[in-house]
Amino acid sequence: MNLSERLNEDMKQAMRDKDKFTLSTIRMIRSTIKYLEIDVKRTLDDNEVLDILSREIKQRKDALQEFEKAGRDELAATTKAEIEIIHKYLPEQLTEEEIKVIVQQTIQETGASSKSEMGKVMSALMPKVKGRADGKLVNQAVQQFLQ
Repeated sequence: MNLSERLNEDMKQAMRDKDKFTLSTIRMIRSTIKYLEIDVKRTLDDNEVLDILSREIKQRKDALQEFEKAGRDELAATTKAEIEIIHKYLPEQLTEEEIKVIVQQTIQETGASSKSEMGKVMSALMPKVKGRADGKLVNQAVQQFLQ
């Protein structure tokens, strides 16, 4: 079962369970997917759906920071709950140690030795950690090793 099918099934289950919050969150995700499918005039594959899910989480994390900074606790709680629901559809996240190991291997593979070659490392690295690690953590790890 691919991600789109899983989202459909979970949406139907949320309807049966009368779980309005989960239902609305899944509908938002499916809406984003449908808009992109209409734009590209084809069904999206799992990698493209993963990109959308990652982007949705990133947007919500950014909003969460703003809500917390502004003291909007009710909106922050809602956003945290949405993030948890979306996380269920992403692959298991890598730990910081696993990220560091992958970064070191990629730096060795690319032969990078300075921060000016960071773009080369990141372009080789991101497909390896796609959907499994936060881009900020990966970026920080690369900067740490290329000092």
